[in-house]
Amino acid sequence: MALEFLKPIEDAAVMHAKMQPKQTIGETIRLHTAEEGLPDLNGVQIIIIGILENRRDANALFQVETLDQVREKFYELYPGNWSTIIADLGDVHAGETVEDTYYVVRQLTEHFLREEVVPVFLGGSQDLMYPIYRAFDEYQHMINVVNVDCRFDLGDIELPITSRSYIGKMITMEPYNLFNYSNLGFQTYFNSQDEIDLLDRMYFDAIRLGHLEQDITLSEPVLRDADMVGFDMSVVRASDLAFAKANPNGLDGKQICSLSRYAGISDRLKVFGIFEINKERNTGAQLAAEIMWYFIEGYNYRSLEYPMDVSKDCLLYKVPIDDQILIFYKSTMTGRWWIELPFISNVNNKLKQHTLLPCDRRDYELACDQVFPDRWLKARRKNEI
Repeated sequence: MALEFLKPIEDAAVMHAKMQPKQTIGETIRLHTAEEGLPDLNGVQIIIIGILENRRDANALFQVETLDQVREKFYELYPGNWSTIIADLGDVHAGETVEDTYYVVRQLTEHFLREEVVPVFLGGSQDLMYPIYRAFDEYQHMINVVNVDCRFDLGDIELPITSRSYIGKMITMEPYNLFNYSNLGFQTYFNSQDEIDLLDRMYFDAIRLGHLEQDITLSEPVLRDADMVGFDMSVVRASDLAFAKANPNGLDGKQICSLSRYAGISDRLKVFGIFEINKERNTGAQLAAEIMWYFIEGYNYRSLEYPMDVSKDCLLYKVPIDDQILIFYKSTMTGRWWIELPFISNVNNKLKQHTLLPCDRRDYELACDQVFPDRWLKARRKNEI
């Protein structure tokens, strides 16, 4: 059984939870402890798991030994008006080899996908997203991955996998299940022109840091269309982490929490991860805890609109452009927008599960101005490959 791989939360963190005031998360969360073992998981909707593995991070000077700083900060927070039941199941310790850790992470993810429980992974190096991604192999064909990171992490696919090359491995290694990859918050000077060109040729999505800073809502349709999302804490600027070796430019604390809430709201999202937090202390741990809080806040307000049923609770808009008629749907329940992908013609088409693409009102307004929305164009070109 996959849960047998999990080690209990350290006693000091358990005691910290039990010492919190009534109504805090520490008093309401179900904990995996050495004394009591695994908690009752009946009705649990979100699982928190730490992964103490960072050997594939070339910049890591020491093996990550604990993520309890984040846990303790999280236990101190008060929940919102939630009905969501949460459990913290402890840690995955580093295996004898990195591949051993990957095997455990994959087994756990497969288990939670089957149980329809959303795992929130707290990790060391971000290459851990690769075994999480591989867990979908038997569960779902063709998935969308979103990476909130200042780098694309495509790397050199000829070399062994690292925290800077795991996305490249997702793209090139069989089985080919990656339908779409999206990056939120990249900074051009951290990415080679070859990587930028590759993303463009593959019609993947990328939104620069500057564009997100101007309008964080640009990320919402991207996150609404994601099956798994990973946050790299290096995307946060140094001043918001109180960590001297972090990047001077990046998202601020409010922006990263907004992205986390959008991810939680996504009815489609099945796995969420926060990585590269092994170096952070103080404010960094507090921010990681708040990112988790906002994800759960978003989860609590899911509207269950995926898969979208356009036969009810939707307004239909048809916009003629050239020889095309773009069809938009607006939910009367949430006000969110979708655009139809009409170029699904043959049964083997890899887009057959993706008949509706999340968008926003700006895409509709662009179409009214006779401009094809960029994400719609990319989806069409991808279909023609």
